[in-house]
Amino acid sequence: MANRVKLNSAGMAALLKSDEVRALLQGPAANILAAAKADTHDDTYAYEAGLHIEQATTDRAVTRIVSGDYKGHILEARYGILSRALDSA
Repeated sequence: MANRVKLNSAGMAALLKSDEVRALLQGPAANILAAAKADTHDDTYAYEAGLHIEQATTDRAVTRIVSGDYKGHILEARYGILSRALDSA
């Protein structure tokens, strides 16, 4: 017979926002960022130079790889740079 587990909602919320979870997200984010920067499709390299990691907190710790270049969305739509970087990490 299976036992039921009742999660502590406040405890889970604190865990998801903790520095430990944020640190767990940082490692893969750095790998994804490195893979995206290595996949060059911009002859000015402004896209690659503008890629960076942003961290935020919503109902949990969030780590994003974003482009600071104005044409980042065009390059992502055309070449899927971040999507491929995510697959490779």
